[in-house]
Amino acid sequence: MKLYNTMTKRKEDLEPITPGQVNMYVCGPTVYNLIHIGNARPMIVFDTVRRYMEYRGLKVNYVSNFTDVDDKIIKAANDEGVDSSVISERYIEECKKDMEALNVRPATVHPKATEEIDGMIDMISALIDKGFAYVAEDGTVYYRTRKFKDYGKLSHKNLDDLRGGQRSLLVSGEDQKEDPLDFVLWKPKKEGEPYWESPWCEGRPGWHIECSVMSKKYLGDEIDIHAGGEDLIFPHHENEIAQSEAANDTEFAKYWMHNAFLNIDGSKMSKSAGNFFTVRDIIAKYDPQVLRFFMLSAHYRTPLNFSDEIMAQAKNGYERIVTSASNLDYLIGNAKKAAADDEERAKLDEAAKYEKAFCEAMDDDFNTADAVSAIFELVKFINSNSSGDFSKEYLEDLKRQLLTLTDVCGLIVERKEELLDADIDALIQERQAARKNRDFVRADEIRDQLTGMGIILEDTREGVKWKRA
Repeated sequence: MKLYNTMTKRKEDLEPITPGQVNMYVCGPTVYNLIHIGNARPMIVFDTVRRYMEYRGLKVNYVSNFTDVDDKIIKAANDEGVDSSVISERYIEECKKDMEALNVRPATVHPKATEEIDGMIDMISALIDKGFAYVAEDGTVYYRTRKFKDYGKLSHKNLDDLRGGQRSLLVSGEDQKEDPLDFVLWKPKKEGEPYWESPWCEGRPGWHIECSVMSKKYLGDEIDIHAGGEDLIFPHHENEIAQSEAANDTEFAKYWMHNAFLNIDGSKMSKSAGNFFTVRDIIAKYDPQVLRFFMLSAHYRTPLNFSDEIMAQAKNGYERIVTSASNLDYLIGNAKKAAADDEERAKLDEAAKYEKAFCEAMDDDFNTADAVSAIFELVKFINSNSSGDFSKEYLEDLKRQLLTLTDVCGLIVERKEELLDADIDALIQERQAARKNRDFVRADEIRDQLTGMGIILEDTREGVKWKRA
């Protein structure tokens, strides 16, 4: 199994620090509002990475945090006139609902920044004692960036070319810093903000320190994989490395994984551009599983473009798999033979090559695009080799193979609810194609299948019409 390491800029064999176990930390969202579809990409991508590693027999300790103290959370709380915890707890729960809808499994631990303040104070104190941090007159604590000689090794930036980053790190102006590149570890309270007691002042932590502390607490000083969106490489992950390695005297993470950006109709998503979509916006229009399928349709390191046209393609692709699984359910329920014969076992051996192709794709830096293609090849094989007098054992084994691969991708393809209109239309189109090709046996099977599901077909001059019984 190989993965691309952002640190080394090459694919490397996955060799866990502890054989058979992977400790993985994925930066989670800042919970000041509903999560957007850009947040959803790393959630889905790294959930799939986790699922595949577990499928391959590895035990995965998966930690993903909630940033529940932040300027945006505080502003939202002040706007509503409530405590910031009201905002963060509200949107943590909403985030969990969206994760469940997208079939993103809960992490082993979901730590919250506000519950780890003592650990942050301890790490900051250690950094001060080692000379990697200093206290300004007003109690702000800064990290001495230039003292960490490897600063910039993840982002591959020259130290002198670096600037402050994507979030404001200043609280009292540049004049307090020994160096413009130094970043905040602790900052004094402001009116209307939550704060905690510390040896330096009443205040709250900087953004970067929380992940260093939570990773250490729940996974140890050195971890296997640290992951997140590519926008976190600098400054967030670069600063995490500086903090953790200075405090713990060891390498922070063996492998660094980053997913590429999600664009909307070819442009960067932003509220000002009017192309900002929450997960809730999208799953109001599409099955959440279609959104997950879309996210896996490209390699995670490839920029992904979102549009209604592409989502329509994803919907059709996902429903092809659902329809195949549904067809198997019908055939299994109507199978006349129990045990597979030699010819069927030979077909099952042939079908196994698609699972092998799936694994080869996932072993190559978790290439979900090619893995999904392998699933489609299996679906094509199933559709071509399930019509006729096949045994229940044979059909159930085909279904097991299909569900095994889709489950690794986190795709729910078994429909327990009423058959959807789109599924019915797809079966009718398949029946029409079978009739055109004079495959009347298959055409009759599809009619019988639909009848068994309570769907009545009527062949009219205007085409095939249907209704529910």
